Formats: sequence, C-alpha cells, structure tokens
Amino acid sequence: MEAPTKTSKDRIAALNEAKERVRAGGGAERAAKQHGEGKLTARERLAALLDRDTFQETGLFAQHRALLFGMAGKPLPADGVVTGSGKVSGRTVHVASQDFTVAGGSAGEVHGNKIADSLRHSLNTGTPFVFINDSGGARVQEGIGSLAGYARVFYHNVLLSGVVPQISLICGPCAGGAAYSPALTDFIIQTRYAYMFITGPAVIKQVTNEVITAEQLGGARAQMNNSGVVHFIAENDIEAIQICKRLLSFLPSNYLEDPPRIAPDRRHMRDDTLNRILPEEPKLPYDVRDIIGKIIDREDFLEVQKEFARNIVIGFGRILGRTIGVIANQPCVLAGALDINASDKAARFIRFCNAFNIPLVTLVDVPGFLPGVDQEHGGIIRHGAKLLFAYAAATVPKLTVVIRKAYGGGYIAMCSKDLGADRVFAWPTAEIAVMGAEGAAEIVFRREIAAAHDQDARRQELIDEYRDTFATPYVSAGARLVDDIIEPAETRACLAAVLESLTSKRISRPGKKHGNIPL
Repeated sequence: MEAPTKTSKDRIAALNEAKERVRAGGGAERAAKQHGEGKLTARERLAALLDRDTFQETGLFAQHRALLFGMAGKPLPADGVVTGSGKVSGRTVHVASQDFTVAGGSAGEVHGNKIADSLRHSLNTGTPFVFINDSGGARVQEGIGSLAGYARVFYHNVLLSGVVPQISLICGPCAGGAAYSPALTDFIIQTRYAYMFITGPAVIKQVTNEVITAEQLGGARAQMNNSGVVHFIAENDIEAIQICKRLLSFLPSNYLEDPPRIAPDRRHMRDDTLNRILPEEPKLPYDVRDIIGKIIDREDFLEVQKEFARNIVIGFGRILGRTIGVIANQPCVLAGALDINASDKAARFIRFCNAFNIPLVTLVDVPGFLPGVDQEHGGIIRHGAKLLFAYAAATVPKLTVVIRKAYGGGYIAMCSKDLGADRVFAWPTAEIAVMGAEGAAEIVFRREIAAAHDQDARRQELIDEYRDTFATPYVSAGARLVDDIIEPAETRACLAAVLESLTSKRISRPGKKHGNIPL
C-alpha cells in the first residue's frame, strides 16, 4: 500500500513545526534556568533590541558537521546562535545573538561562520553590527574547526572597523579566544552578572596558585575600572539593550554618512550660571560634567568608560541636534592631569569619532602629564603620543575651549591650535603657559627670591607678575593661538555657531596606506 502523498498544507504545517522547534532553542527547562539567573534568552534579547516585526533571520536551520565525541546525529538548534537583520528606531542593523540554552552557546565552525556572514552582510549594506555574547567558549568536540570559525569572526571584525559601528553586549560568559571579538569592536556593554577573560580562575590557580573568582577576574567592574576593556556597565540584559539603542541613536550607520540629526534644542543658548561655575580659588576642584551638561542639548550626555581613567571624561552629546564627541579633563580626579590610561581612553574615542564624522569638542583644564616613575616606566611617552596622534590625524571639526589651566605638553595634547583645532576659545579664567606660575617663578626668579628680605612676599609678587604677563588668555589670543576669549555664559552659542560653519569642512591628507600610531 502506497504511503499517502503529503499535501502542500501538510508540508507547510511541518515547516512551521520545524521552525518552532528550532526557535525554542534548548527548550523550556533551559530557558527557565536562564531566566532564573536573571538573563533573557537569545531571541528575547533580539526582540527587546529590534523594532517589532522587523527581524529577518538567516541560517535558522544551520547545523554543525561534527561527527566525533557524540556529536553525530545530535542537532543543535540554529547551531547555538541567532543571526539576521532588523531595525532599531527605524534604522537597519545586523545582529548575532548567542544561545546559551543550546550547548552552552558554544562556538563551532558553522556557529562562527554564521556570525561572520552576518558581519559580511553588515559590511556590504553599510549598517551597524550588534553582537550579543553568551557562550561557554569554543566547542571542543569540533577541534580546530571551532578555532577557524573564531578566526573568521575576528577577520571580519577588522574589515568592519571604521566602516560601520560595531557594538558588543556581554550578557553571560565570554571566555578564552571569544573575548577577542568584543575587544575588536567599537563599544562593549557588559552586564553585572556576566564575565569576560582569556584564562579563567581554574587556570590561574593551576599556574600561579592564586585563588580568584570569575567576577573578580573578569566581572563588569573589573573590566571597567581596572582594564578599561568595557565601555558601559548594565544591571541586566534589558538595561544593556537600552544603552545599546541609546548609543546607536548618536551614531551614523556607516562612515559615509553623517550622524543622525534630531530636532534641535534652541533653548538656553546663554547660561549665566556658567559665569560662576568655577571656584574662586583656582586650585580647587570641580566636576567638569556640570559644564558639559550646560553646553549640550537637554543635558543628554552619554558618558563612555565612566569609571576608567576618571581624570578624563569622554562621551556623546548634541548641540542643536548634531552629535558631538566630548573630551574633557576632570579636575576633581588627579587635578585633571593626563596619565597613561587617560591618554589611551581619549585617543581611542577621538579615532572612533573621526572615523564616523562626529565633531570633537574638547574642554581643557589640564596641569600637564602626570609625573612619576611608574608613569615613565609604564610608557607615558608612548601612550601620551597616542593622544597627540589621534587629534592631529582627525579631520572632523575640532573645537577647543580652555576653561582654566592649560600647561606644557598637556596644553598641546588637548587639541591646541597647532595640533589642528579649527577654533580655540578661552574663558577669561584660562591660564595658558609652559607651566604653572608658581613653578615658573621658582625657576625664572630663583635668585631674586633668594635675595629678598621677605622671600614669601616677593615670591608671591613674582608669581602674580608671571601669571599676568604669560599665563593669561590675552597673550595667547595676541599670538592667534586662541581665536576668541568668550564669556562662559556664551559657550554653547559659540560652539553651535562654529559647528554650523564647519559642516562642509574637508581636508586632504598625504596619500598613504595608513599612519603608524604609537601602540
């Protein structure tokens, strides 16, 4: 007796059943375990990220080809990673979301190829790429095939660099070689219960006999505060996704586009509170973020790497609806001095902004580079040179405002006129000099101070004389190193006007393969 022929209706029903089976991932029990740990599943994360009904999945039925160590005939739904495209606030992005409910999200050859293909589609379409990491690492049953998959992902991360924005979300384990893909992307958002490291606690204990937890080694706080690998910390998956969407709102889809401009905030173009925001005593600290909030639209500042190298502040804001990148010395931490980590932090941010056509606004209150044996032996010359290189190489509009101190090499490194700033403004409180008046007086007037009857009084007289002669913004303005000395209350209006005038800025640089930044 012949088997009944399947109708089209039967085939469609079978297709839908197969799709539902694959979309269920590792099943209800494993999904419940994921929820019990405070985590969403791979598909729930994408549903929260993407606009409703915009997700187009690719590789739903992809399967590994492994035959050894119990893998033969063992299907893994979507091979443990969900890939495709969708829209975030109406703009297309390409995505990959690892599924920890399927073999712990382990990455094999096909798993890696799916991610690499999604990266390639992102490159070809000029759309951002978002990678949600939640994986136990390489799929050891596949041997070198899993390593090849990783390598293809890394290769495509590099191809995309500077072409489209790449954002990584660390929402679970990200260990071993897998950590290098996020490290190759532009921004990393890590949840507090996730961890990321190259060698885990067990290996460290075996090699060094040091006992350390996964959280201490590669938790979000460790990777933000200590290593500077992470750019944002989120309490949970939902907050990580919210940060991702907010970050994307500041960025263009690719390097050929300008950042999206939103409705301009034309209120408060003058803010008289800025005229009295600085302490009367020039050595007292203040929080530069208070100034940033008053010059950007709606005080909407997305600070990047907030807890790393806190002596410098970086982040995104808007002026009259236009995205800007802000770099500012932070006087309430190390007096705003530049050190190794601050130089690295700012340099990388500047290079990102330059790659994606985001104008730079630099707020300067810097006593110089941080002195010390540790800094010198740690390579402050090499690291500080990164900051110089990044600013000098940037061709986007560059606006600098000298708020208070701008001494020595720190003055140059914070986007001085001769480093390529398009406009340099100074507040009346600005002191621009080789060094502070106190140190300069001790050198220049050493003999005169020593010969004085009242050395303290004479020292103060000469300090004041040096400050009035060299450390005022009028000297720099006279030398055309400062374009204008402005009332602090007018800072926002001045920056807005100059940004408008520089929208058509174009610079031709010498033809070359690429520069050699001091790494």
